[in-house]
Amino acid sequence: MTDQRKHINEAIAYLRTKTAATPGIGIILGTGLGGLVKDIAVETVIDYSAIPHFPVSTVESHHGKLIFGTLAGKSVVAMQGRFHYYEGYTMRQVTFPVRVMKFLGVKTLLISNAAGGMNPGFRRGSVMLITDHINLLGDNPLIGANDPELGPRFPDMSEPYSKRLQAIAEEVALDNRIRLERGVFVAVPGPNLETRAEYRFLRLIGADAVGMSTIPENIVAVHMGMEVMGMSIITDECFPDALVPAKVEEIIAVAGATEPKLTAIMKGVVARL
Repeated sequence: MTDQRKHINEAIAYLRTKTAATPGIGIILGTGLGGLVKDIAVETVIDYSAIPHFPVSTVESHHGKLIFGTLAGKSVVAMQGRFHYYEGYTMRQVTFPVRVMKFLGVKTLLISNAAGGMNPGFRRGSVMLITDHINLLGDNPLIGANDPELGPRFPDMSEPYSKRLQAIAEEVALDNRIRLERGVFVAVPGPNLETRAEYRFLRLIGADAVGMSTIPENIVAVHMGMEVMGMSIITDECFPDALVPAKVEEIIAVAGATEPKLTAIMKGVVARL
């Protein structure tokens, strides 16, 4: 048994002393997006710091709690706060909770993040459905020896974000009269924001929004056979010729103000699964 599998088993063994839940749906809540928890009928809350081998969130607005409960009548487990490569964690540490979710019973993973919008058709406060991604993090959580019990050596990434879930999300948005953009998400290491030249480059290679997360979790989820949906709240406009300094406080405020739209879509998707 690999060390990775041992760590997963130890985390699961601890969690089983706190809950017998077998959630079929996992949710990762990004920067400023922890409010969805208010809509979950919470059964158990566990601090990351108590779970063996879990990293601890060090970023403002990431609460660091694993929450078990029901949402729209479905059993869910939600990460209120995630981990980032720029915090100094390895890619395997960043994605460890996704591995644990799979062994808890999760088959569908819903990921959210806050991102900078580079598509000139987007505006601050837009919600974007992730249709594909570009990994510019310079690392990959699958590098190293592969454990075939977790997934294949060379997982296919022709559909990293489920077309079925995208269709459901679009139906929910339409029913709730929420404008839902579609686009390609690119992840960069951070933690600094990008230069004007970098925004031009990222837009040139086909990206619509940029952030510092999500892709590692997606890769590991696909590796383990999960169905994934990703959504971004566009918290700032990253247009090189009209760029103004971004403030973290404003980014978090926009995420919080736009969160009800994302929450409505997430809840609607969960209800229709």
